[in-house]
Amino acid sequence: MGTQRPNEETSGTGRRALLGAAVLGAGGAVLGMTGTARADSARRGGHGGHGGLKSLPKPTIVGHRGASGYRPEHTFGSYQLALDMGADIVEAGDLVPTKDGHLVCRHEPEIGGTTDVADHPEFADRKKTKLLDGVSTTGWFTEDFTLTELKTLRAIERIPANRPHNTLYNGRWEIPTFEEVLKWQDEQTRKRGKQVWIYPELKHPTYFRKQGLPLEERVAKLLRKYRKDRRTSPVILQSFEPTSIERLDQLVDNPLVVLLSSADTRPWDFVETGDPRTVADLVKPAGLREIASYAQGIGPTLDLIVPRDAKGNLTQPTTLVADAHKAGLILHPWTLRNENPFLPANFRKGTDADAYGDVFGAYKAYFATGIDGVFTDQPDTGVLAREDFVSG
Repeated sequence: MGTQRPNEETSGTGRRALLGAAVLGAGGAVLGMTGTARADSARRGGHGGHGGLKSLPKPTIVGHRGASGYRPEHTFGSYQLALDMGADIVEAGDLVPTKDGHLVCRHEPEIGGTTDVADHPEFADRKKTKLLDGVSTTGWFTEDFTLTELKTLRAIERIPANRPHNTLYNGRWEIPTFEEVLKWQDEQTRKRGKQVWIYPELKHPTYFRKQGLPLEERVAKLLRKYRKDRRTSPVILQSFEPTSIERLDQLVDNPLVVLLSSADTRPWDFVETGDPRTVADLVKPAGLREIASYAQGIGPTLDLIVPRDAKGNLTQPTTLVADAHKAGLILHPWTLRNENPFLPANFRKGTDADAYGDVFGAYKAYFATGIDGVFTDQPDTGVLAREDFVSG
């Protein structure tokens, strides 16, 4: 997910009808339902992809860039481990383009922090400073490389201070393409005997459209090629730019989600077009109703669900969950991580940057708000936390 996150960090009603009560996996329970309703819903649900979003367990556990708490993010090693750990969906793909128009999976188009490109003298002259959504950024950018060139690079851990053990796997995996991810999804679905879901994000779509490398049409073309552009397809598409999601709504029938950063920020497409609204406006009932006219969900930062005080402690939940549900939208907020620096202050243990805090307590607090799922870097922890919450 995007740079607008903290740097640690005519579909409408018919499609939104997908978002009915979501079943919980093995337990067969649905939150807030009676025993009979739970049993009925479990029989209708299951874990296949053909039921669309309503077939997913709730709260849904989304492996953020795979199992990025344990492996370098956006690698097949990370994606594979997320499935092994029980993630319901894998965020397989923050999508950025290459110079020759291929879509690849990187956290950002700048790849100095997620690959070994700095160790390749043949690419030293590719290092540049660019204005990326208004921010001066120096490094190496995917749009300056062909796919063949990018395939000579290997992934590395992005935040080694918090995840020193992940550096063991530096250099093991290459950069995957989105088309490779779609093939991997089919392969894993066959091997595991249940539908594998993915949740790709379109990164900086306005920035790339201005460079002649539009993302939406490329994504739609690949989804159509693999017959994954339908209402019930196991591919949820997301972006921080609402107009990008609106464009996708005209191209494909997949479930769509608008990502939302902190309340005082503006989506970059709004900045470019002079739209004065901020995220604070979008999370008001009128803003949510507008989003619901072309999307099925929102992906807010966790702080929009439960704000933190000046000391970093959780305060009282906002009305966002209830307001979004009233508009017919699901909520998949981001991102829960086990390490102290990323947790609310009242759930930290000690001060070590790589030490785990009371993340189960944090999950419980967020699940209690009624969110439909959550992005997590440690899917195994999320699955256990859901079990605790459902049985508690």
